[in-house]
Amino acid sequence: MSISVLFFARYSETIGLDSLEMEGDFATIDAVRQALAGDPVFAVLNETSLMCARNQELCNLDEPLQAGDEVAFFPPVTGG
Repeated sequence: MSISVLFFARYSETIGLDSLEMEGDFATIDAVRQALAGDPVFAVLNETSLMCARNQELCNLDEPLQAGDEVAFFPPVTGG
């Protein structure tokens, strides 16, 4: 299965990428996170405050995935 992965804010700055394409058998968003976070470049994805979205809808890490989905990782958002 092919999915698009997006990184926003501090995560994209730390990783050095805005996006990438991944191929694999990923049942959930957490499976994608774990596959990436094993590489030291993506260690920021191990943060407990990490937020995620599937196809531009906020969700939890246990959200199931399908081929062609877009996954986004971003830090908590604050405003004022």
